[in-house]
Amino acid sequence: MTPLLSLRGVRKSFGDNVVLRSIDLDVAAGECIVLIGASGSGKSTLLRCINLLEQVDDGIITLRGQELTDPRIDADAARARIGIVFQAYNLFPHLSVLDNITLAPRRVHGVPAATAKTRALEMLDRVGLAAKAKARPDDLSGGQQQRVAIARALVNDPEVMLLDEVTSALDPELVAEVLELLRELTRDGMTMVLNTHEMSFARQVADTVCFLHDGGIHEQGPPAQVLDNPQQERTRRFLTRLHA
Repeated sequence: MTPLLSLRGVRKSFGDNVVLRSIDLDVAAGECIVLIGASGSGKSTLLRCINLLEQVDDGIITLRGQELTDPRIDADAARARIGIVFQAYNLFPHLSVLDNITLAPRRVHGVPAATAKTRALEMLDRVGLAAKAKARPDDLSGGQQQRVAIARALVNDPEVMLLDEVTSALDPELVAEVLELLRELTRDGMTMVLNTHEMSFARQVADTVCFLHDGGIHEQGPPAQVLDNPQQERTRRFLTRLHA
């Protein structure tokens, strides 16, 4: 079966610092890939490369067979197909929740205002925040702000969702509401690539867990294998430190 998203030989460096070393990864439609690894292992950079926020130095990324790393591609059109949510919510504090969600569809993708509003309200309802459309981000809890950020990423009906440590900036009591929303998205068949330190969540939602070390995928497999019975010493050491 042809993967929905495919990476071959993806390499990225910043000056002399090689962050990604020849990454190969296939993601099937409806699959949830969870990236784990220590800080600096390349997880966030990998997501940013997939979304074209960073230009790869080498390698090919394809989505439904279209090469996203082709320099001739319309990057804005490609990004509309790939939603991304960051650990910081990145909401505009002076705009309402509704305006935050409709801004990119209207300004970047040329969606008519009425259509963008209708779609945004649908997404707010999906994340349980329909009543907060007129609120400002500062009026919301951290968990609510993160759910708004997820709604903003969903509004373009992306083929793939990328999530970069979306619970790391939240107080512990707010983490559960965001993780439950992500569980719902996986149950609905959303294709997702995410990085997290929430191992219990990874065990519940992942189809495949990838352990990144030194810029490469050091071990990958089903959650029960990678998290409970890792084959590589580096993986075991990482999980031991994490649990400690």
